Amino acid sequence: MLVVGLTGGVGCGKSTVAERMRALGVPVIDADDITRELSAPGSPVLAQIIDRFGPGVLRADGTLDRQALRRRIFSDAEGRRQLEALLHPEVAKAIRHRVELLAHEGAPYCLVVVPLLIESGMEDLVDRILVVECTEPQQLERVSRRDGCRPEEVQAIIASQATPQQRCGKADEIIENRGSILELIAQVDAMHRRYLRLARERYNMDGCS
Repeated sequence: MLVVGLTGGVGCGKSTVAERMRALGVPVIDADDITRELSAPGSPVLAQIIDRFGPGVLRADGTLDRQALRRRIFSDAEGRRQLEALLHPEVAKAIRHRVELLAHEGAPYCLVVVPLLIESGMEDLVDRILVVECTEPQQLERVSRRDGCRPEEVQAIIASQATPQQRCGKADEIIENRGSILELIAQVDAMHRRYLRLARERYNMDGCS
């Protein structure tokens, strides 16, 4: 099975691309969903997060307050590195397991959404890298509207991630999300057809070997 890794800067439209891929019948593995599962109440991962950052990163119901944690780690570079060292190996392990399960179900390809695919060193989990990009002003506007963040908070997130040049330098394919939603969907649909063709070619080559 062909494994496509989807990444991009905060607010660039990864979730919208993934939603469209799901609507087209593509299996999607989302690293953020895995992280939520790993940090569920009572989990060893959540216990370690609380030990490092304190109970202030919890909501009243005992679940992880992801926005509170995000604010903490973007003012604490060492804390961010420790959190990534805790989460990334576990997320990578879960992704490998889910890809193996999907491979037995006969899907031509799957999409693995990893916001920090380049930064985390998880590139070896995928066969191709699809990057979705937009302008920085669009990132600021979209994230501020979506999460209620102040512009300086969004800037801190952008600064902690790979640059557009670094991401695009690693990309096999790029989607530019700078226009309307219909323009974005058209690009995703075209990319879906491309990956189906690549998956067929991959299957035929394997079948002849």
